[in-house]
Amino acid sequence: MNVANLITILRFPLLVAIVALLYFGGAVGQVIDALLVIVLILMDMLDGIVARRRGEQSLIGSALDIAADRAVEVVLWVSYAHLGLIPVVIPLAVVVRGALTDAFRSVALRKGYSAHSMMRSSWGRWLVASGYMRTSYAVVKAVAFTLLALTLGLKTAGYVAWRSVGIAASSVSWMALGLCVVRGLPVMIEAPGLFRSAEFQAPAERVSRE
Repeated sequence: MNVANLITILRFPLLVAIVALLYFGGAVGQVIDALLVIVLILMDMLDGIVARRRGEQSLIGSALDIAADRAVEVVLWVSYAHLGLIPVVIPLAVVVRGALTDAFRSVALRKGYSAHSMMRSSWGRWLVASGYMRTSYAVVKAVAFTLLALTLGLKTAGYVAWRSVGIAASSVSWMALGLCVVRGLPVMIEAPGLFRSAEFQAPAERVSRE
């Protein structure tokens, strides 16, 4: 296993630890979570940097990265909604968006297209694959997840400041959802055109049901 993929895989146990602290860590553990969330998001950026610099970019690496991103988003959004910090519509929208884009990407992956290389237009590549948009989305998510954990910690500790922090956390959470949807739209808009190309017209392989 290469270094980039190892970094990606290590995000899963860290995610489990973060959720455990949210529910069972008390005020101190929840505040610590605010820092761990930043580490979790930075690892997402680090695996990409390592992959490019060490020449470890691969389709499996791209698939693992998407799986880790999806797990982090869904698990944390659902946890925060369950804890009453955000409305349930946010995780529901993230799940639906993820299901649609991942379905298209899985088809493209079978023909050797990564999540980024399947984009045909310049605007689609910019929204989905550009460093600016990926970093912006990662930063907004990191701020939202961090503020939500901090809100919970302050509330558990009984500090009245949790309300002000909670308002900021809610605002940034909606911003993160907006970026999530905007970055998913190019995939859903462009994928049908890609799938109409000749290389995707070959009969699909039969899948055994045994």
